[in-house]
Amino acid sequence: MNQPKIVVLDFGSGNVHSVVNAFIHEGAEVTLTADRTKALEADGLVVPGVGSFPTVMDQLRNIGAESLIDQRLSAGKAVFGICVGLQVMFDSGNEHGVNTEGLGQWSGEVTKLDSPTLPHIGWNTVEVPVGSSLFEGVENERFYFVHSYGAADFALEREAAFAKPKVTWAEYGSRFVAAVENGPLVATQFHPEKSGEAGLRLISNWLRAL
Repeated sequence: MNQPKIVVLDFGSGNVHSVVNAFIHEGAEVTLTADRTKALEADGLVVPGVGSFPTVMDQLRNIGAESLIDQRLSAGKAVFGICVGLQVMFDSGNEHGVNTEGLGQWSGEVTKLDSPTLPHIGWNTVEVPVGSSLFEGVENERFYFVHSYGAADFALEREAAFAKPKVTWAEYGSRFVAAVENGPLVATQFHPEKSGEAGLRLISNWLRAL
C-alpha cells in the first residue's frame, strides 16, 4: 500500500499535534498546514476542532476552509472531521443562546447536551450501524469524548449526493451523533487520537479506504 498523504488543517485549533502523531503512527505522511493547494491535493484532509463552535467557524472562515472542504467533497476526496470538526459540518450550532452558521454539509443543529453533568468527559460506548467500515474491528470498543454540545438528530433525506449516511450514536443523558460516514465525508464527535488502540484502528480503517 502506498503511504497516504494527509493534510491536518492548521487553522488555529488546539491539540493538533496529538492528531498529527496518531495519523503518522498509522502509516500516513502528514503535513500540518493551511496551504490550499496542499490541502486540495492530499489523499485525505483532517479537520480537527477544539473549543467552541463559533470560534472554530471563525477560524475556518479566516483560511477559506468552507470552499476548500466543498471543493474536496465535490471531487469525491476524503475529509475527516474530529470533535468540533464534526459539529461544524451541520447547518448551525447554538451555544449560550447564540446561533452560528456552520458548513452546512448536513442538516441539523448542534445544541447543548441534555445531561445534568457537563461537560461529557471520558470513555463511552457507541452504537455502530450495520456495515460500518470506519468501525470495522472496533464496533464494541469505547472511545474518548470531551464536549458539552452535540447533534441530537440527523436528517437523512437531504444527503442525496452520496450513499445513504451511516450514523453512529452515543448516549450521555440523551442520544447524540458520535460519528458519521457519508461518502467522502467522515467525522467523529469523539477523539480517535485519544482513544487508545481502538482509536488508532479507526484511523487505520479510514486511511486504508483512501
